Amino acid sequence: MSAEKKARATPPSVPRSRLAVGLCLLATIGLTAADLASKAWAEGALAIERTNDAPPLCEPGTMQRLRAEPVVLIEGYLELRYAENCGAAFGLMRGASPNARKAVFGIAATLASIALLVMFVRGRGRVLFAYSVPLIVSGAVGNLVDRIRYGYVVDFIYFHWQDAWEYPTFNVADCGITVGVVLLVLDGFREGKAERAPVAQDGA
Repeated sequence: MSAEKKARATPPSVPRSRLAVGLCLLATIGLTAADLASKAWAEGALAIERTNDAPPLCEPGTMQRLRAEPVVLIEGYLELRYAENCGAAFGLMRGASPNARKAVFGIAATLASIALLVMFVRGRGRVLFAYSVPLIVSGAVGNLVDRIRYGYVVDFIYFHWQDAWEYPTFNVADCGITVGVVLLVLDGFREGKAERAPVAQDGA
């Protein structure tokens, strides 16, 4: 591809307006607050504080709080059940030391959040990317707050298929991150498709 065609295919990004940046930050703060509030509810409604000494943090098969009766939403499929996730998604790094987990997850969440916000301000991506940023950043921040204050993340949404299959328990932050990543991928796909279109027309 010539330099001229490449320049036409990838126009320079236009920084987003102050209004757009402000709305993004407000959405991020609101989603983070909703995540933390839902976790606080789960701690009070789905768990019981121990009256005796708690076991060592993140010891296999134990939790810092005792699990109360779950709230069944769809019998055999969906319920709200308290859980403590010491690792990342699907329990990754659960066996690592608390300091190592805080360092790795803290650095990863901070760098990812800063990178996405900077890209948003500079005008990168399209509409779906703009929607994905507050979802991903709020989810990363919400889970990071838990790791800093507890050493684990509070999960409480439990989806399973009768007794035959179950999905790892998750939370509102995880939902936001998952939806945000899907939007991010779709935005990248659409942007790449739009960039290839002028080149194909020029070569026709």
